Amino acid sequence: MAASGAGTGAARSGRLPAWTDYALLPVLNLFAALVVSGIVILLIGENPLSAMAVLVEGAFGYPEAIGFTLYYATNFIFTGLAVAVAFHCGLFNIGGEGQAMLGGLGVALVALALDGWPWPAAALLGILASALFGAAWAFVPAVLQAKRGSHIVITTIMFNFIAASLMTWLLVDVMRPAGQQSPETRGFPESTWLPSMQEALATVGIPIPASPLNVSFLWALACGVLVYLFIWRTRWGYAIRTVGQNERAAVYAGISPARAIILAMAISGALAGFVGFNEVLGVHHRLMLGFTNEAGFVGIAVALMGRNHPFGIVLAAILFGALYQGGSELSFEFPSINREMVVVIQGLVILFAGALGNLFRPAVATLFRRAGRPAPAPAE
Repeated sequence: MAASGAGTGAARSGRLPAWTDYALLPVLNLFAALVVSGIVILLIGENPLSAMAVLVEGAFGYPEAIGFTLYYATNFIFTGLAVAVAFHCGLFNIGGEGQAMLGGLGVALVALALDGWPWPAAALLGILASALFGAAWAFVPAVLQAKRGSHIVITTIMFNFIAASLMTWLLVDVMRPAGQQSPETRGFPESTWLPSMQEALATVGIPIPASPLNVSFLWALACGVLVYLFIWRTRWGYAIRTVGQNERAAVYAGISPARAIILAMAISGALAGFVGFNEVLGVHHRLMLGFTNEAGFVGIAVALMGRNHPFGIVLAAILFGALYQGGSELSFEFPSINREMVVVIQGLVILFAGALGNLFRPAVATLFRRAGRPAPAPAE
């Protein structure tokens, strides 16, 4: 009877079951985005089924493609988690791109200083430096929001531009070796490079083709677990969620909104800074302009599609990694589908996952009502 009463109470809360928010609705949104993408491809004179088959084959059809897909997904996991942590505090962190740039700067300074050190030491210090620099770049907008009421969206966007200008100045006028034309640092000592997944798996007898995928992918998965434990299993995470849901109630409960905002943004910036750990120490082995490849902005869509839950973010990141990798194969196989068309497909996924995230909620609610369940409340 107690279980039955609990189930009735949950039904009367007016919410859809959790699995619909985390699984059914994202799948429906993705399906709608692919249908609209197929119509666009059809309008330019190509077969949408053939195009989608090439996209899937290019993303998952052979081991090297899977490596590239997971390499892209690594960055999107970091930035998706960064957006999610801030979002749980009621903040919209648009500054992941700038925070990733500064994270890369921190990693580069460590790697350039550790000439001859082994990669485990460089990796540990690189993680710390990327987190510290990313968190520091998010700290100022956090303080402005918490203490002065400045809107976090505006300040983080401004800090993206400041970060881009700072990186340009550093790589052109300060850190570029004498006599070198390209705006980048010198190469890092090979001993500091992160092992690729090819090298890591070879030690346990699993051969895979070479790709940019490196052990930072494992750190991205670990960060997903750590974020879950922090947000849902610690008092700091509880404070952040409380402030995000009802700031007045948080104050009444003795929680400091300013402290929660600063903590959430610092963690968010640290997570975004790990993009630099993957790209700078794991792939390029030098600091260069544009290494983030707009991963900070893609992370917003990843967090929205993953419903700000680490498990959903990992799945959404893999999806966007597949769009990046499969999209390059698609533009190669179909000359009429250029890179801009691939961006359109990505944009449609973002549109349906973000702005139209609740498009199918009324229809799903109707189905549940017909099955004897009450109508759900609108998503927050």
